[in-house]
Amino acid sequence: MSKVSPWKSEACKLESVPLDFGDYHPLKPITVTESKTKKMNRKGSTSSTSSSSSSSLMDPLSSVLDGTDPLSLFAAAADPVTTAPPTDGARRKRDKDESSAVGSDFEPWSSKRGEILARYTTTEKLSIVSGGCLPSAVSEKVRTRLEELDDLEEGSQKELLNLTQQDYMNRIEELNQSLKDAWSSDQKVKALKIVIQCSKLLSDTTVIQFYPSKFVLITDILDTFGKLVYERILSMCVDNRVSLPDNFSPESVNDTAKETCLNWFFKIASIRELIPRFYVEAAILKCNKFLSKTGISECLPRLTSMIRGIGDPLVAVYARAYLCRVGMEVAPQLKESLNKNFFDFLLTFKQIHGDTVQNQLVVQCVEIPLYLTLYSPAIDWILQCIAYHAPDVLLTEMMERCKKLGNNALLLNSVMSAFRAEFIAARSMDFIGMIKECDESGFPKHLLFRSLGLNLALADPPENDRLQILNEAWKVITKLKNPQDYVNCAEVWVEYTCRHFTKREVNTVLADVIKHMTPDRAFEDAYPQEKFLPFLDMFQKESVRVEVCKCIMESFIKHQQESTKDPVILNALLHICKTMHDSVNALTLEDEKRMLAALINGFIKMVSFGRDFEQQLSFYVEARSMFCNLEPVLVQLIHSVNQLAMETRRVMKGNHSRKTAAFVRACVAFCFITIPSLSNIFTRLNLYLHSGQVALANQCLSQADAFFKAAVSLVPEVPKMISIDGKMRPSDAFLLEFLCNFFSTLLVVPDHPEQGVLFLVRGLLNVIQDYTWEDNSDDKVRIYTNVLHLLSAMTQEAFIYHVDKVDSNDTLYGGDSKFLAEINKLSETVVSQILDHLKTLGKEETLKRQSQLALYFFNTILAHGDLRNNRLNQLSVNLWNLAQKHGFADTKTMVKTLEYIKRRSKQPEMSHFSDLALRLPLQSRT
Repeated sequence: MSKVSPWKSEACKLESVPLDFGDYHPLKPITVTESKTKKMNRKGSTSSTSSSSSSSLMDPLSSVLDGTDPLSLFAAAADPVTTAPPTDGARRKRDKDESSAVGSDFEPWSSKRGEILARYTTTEKLSIVSGGCLPSAVSEKVRTRLEELDDLEEGSQKELLNLTQQDYMNRIEELNQSLKDAWSSDQKVKALKIVIQCSKLLSDTTVIQFYPSKFVLITDILDTFGKLVYERILSMCVDNRVSLPDNFSPESVNDTAKETCLNWFFKIASIRELIPRFYVEAAILKCNKFLSKTGISECLPRLTSMIRGIGDPLVAVYARAYLCRVGMEVAPQLKESLNKNFFDFLLTFKQIHGDTVQNQLVVQCVEIPLYLTLYSPAIDWILQCIAYHAPDVLLTEMMERCKKLGNNALLLNSVMSAFRAEFIAARSMDFIGMIKECDESGFPKHLLFRSLGLNLALADPPENDRLQILNEAWKVITKLKNPQDYVNCAEVWVEYTCRHFTKREVNTVLADVIKHMTPDRAFEDAYPQEKFLPFLDMFQKESVRVEVCKCIMESFIKHQQESTKDPVILNALLHICKTMHDSVNALTLEDEKRMLAALINGFIKMVSFGRDFEQQLSFYVEARSMFCNLEPVLVQLIHSVNQLAMETRRVMKGNHSRKTAAFVRACVAFCFITIPSLSNIFTRLNLYLHSGQVALANQCLSQADAFFKAAVSLVPEVPKMISIDGKMRPSDAFLLEFLCNFFSTLLVVPDHPEQGVLFLVRGLLNVIQDYTWEDNSDDKVRIYTNVLHLLSAMTQEAFIYHVDKVDSNDTLYGGDSKFLAEINKLSETVVSQILDHLKTLGKEETLKRQSQLALYFFNTILAHGDLRNNRLNQLSVNLWNLAQKHGFADTKTMVKTLEYIKRRSKQPEMSHFSDLALRLPLQSRT
């Protein structure tokens, strides 16, 4: 049985407040009078419902509504004759209310349960015990119903004693599963018995520090039961395979479903103990929707008043929390009941300090500060429900009520946890005043300042109050002796300080953290003015220190809007990046390496010394020495140095002085000596090409030659297969792409005076010739075809593009006949290589490849060759015929190509294309 609170002292009495139910109080003796209701013709029922009793008998099943017992009450409520139809205005208002729902901005209970289970634990032994006897003065009919719902078998009780916390949780989970199994096997009475037994456990506070976790576990079972009952009744409402809509009305519920629903409420009304009767009815509160539109709004105040009969204040507050939970789920618009629920709690708040509670804590050896924290989850939840979308006037009223209760720290902390951050932040100084006046014996003030700080991390206080707020908070925080208490508060207010103040205030706060968190402050005098690095040194475990460094770098990259050159910041962040880099070893996963490299690269990009380019290069040189084990960082440094050289060129407008010329050569040298240390061969090839282009743009011709030579010499080392995202893939496509880009650059590279004509092109062709290509690959021919594009462009009197202030071969040779002869000679060699390859494709299985390559080569000649040359003209005709010889040519492509030739023939000086068109027949596949 639940305890009836023995209020002995005058100080613990309830204040006198008007009640909604006349003179009713749940502890008041009940007079049961005769009540007759209309006989109901329900399917499967032949009995009428009535009650009569002597006025002297205290019937535990009786209710207080109109003096009727609960069974009669439900029967009357279900009678369509006795239910008056609501007015149109009331109906419209109720329909509007029922359409409102809790939004995604409301933090659900599911997000809190894990934290509660993790926080409220115990090492003491727990028990799951059921018991109780029937009162003698009950009728035989009532006795039969109660016995049906009585405790589980005696034999099972012995197995549920002296359980560890984990065993207890496992047993609760077993009960939850047993409930589902019983329900699925149509043992509804057994399911109800399980729920009743579980609900009874919520009256047991023998291991009081575990009570919040017990509440979470038991209410999980109640939630399951409530859902099963509701879905069962809902399934009975299916008519012609059409289920009820979400916003159904009771009129659309059939008699069978209503009768089943009533029977569930009748069974629950027969539970003799207050706590299980309250919880089980609250669990199926939503089922009132099947009976009456006003059922939920009528039940909530009654259930709220029932809680007044629970004597233990901790048990009562969690009952209120559960009622708020189901209330927010089924009727979030009924805020009046939620508010009344909390105000009832405030009226009984003095019980917490009463003799009964104090004696209980002495027996269990629990201190009052620990005991008060047990209330936090329940009060926080109740206040969150009340504060959701509540107007400021209601929140202000809550503050005033807290003040009237002497600024109780427990309540104040819950108010700051539940109310909107903007509301708290705007009244920060008011809350600080209330915190100052709190009694610190039961609930430490530093926890209140932590809750205030958490709100200020989400919303900004008035600007004029910010410094005073920090001073008031830190006065309390700095006096904390326990390191854990101190750091729990300091971590919140460090963020506040960083957001609103300068480096000086941040240093002051960090200095205080070091002072508290370093046990033997022997080396305190050796600390420099900058307090950040000593703060990091307190994290001795490497894995923890690396995680801290990652968090700092993520925050810096996210929030740092402008580049920086502050030596203090650079020193600190270099230290952090070095810590992350040095954590890399042979066992570090590739994903971890990529993440660390990305953080370090983010920092490198944010460093800028403005026009002091030499200092910028020095920083990159230092970074290279510090981060040599992370290849993506070295790649970023090469790109950054190349960008620095191009920025120097932009500032000088391409006209380098002796000093800037020496500087860009230093940048080029940095890249040239860094690239060989990279392992990825295509990264090296592309960086050689990129850096060579930068050197060329800055008139560093010999350095550019060195880059291009290095690239040429590296091509033979390209493996046949390379790893891409952890998978091995052929490298041919990547090599082809690189070489095409390389040819485009070689057009503007001037010949070295001591190396001969086209020395880089010849060297690259030799490498391509010697490279071992796959047997089924035609990439070699495609590369040679691109070489012809390059050689064709080199025969022009003026190249189609140039590098500023660099004389390319068109200027150096000026269209000299010997130079053109060399190009023609080289072209003939390349063409012969292509034709030789086409001959090798004459086998039946390679004829399709031969056709495609022949047409590709034909189009190259068409675009880049002089078809007035008879030999070239004849070659193009031969390629055209070869492309369609074996029937593998794409007819549409051939037709469009021929149409293009005919259009070109109509242009000036292109009349020779007419003759060519006549020599290009279209062969039918048939």
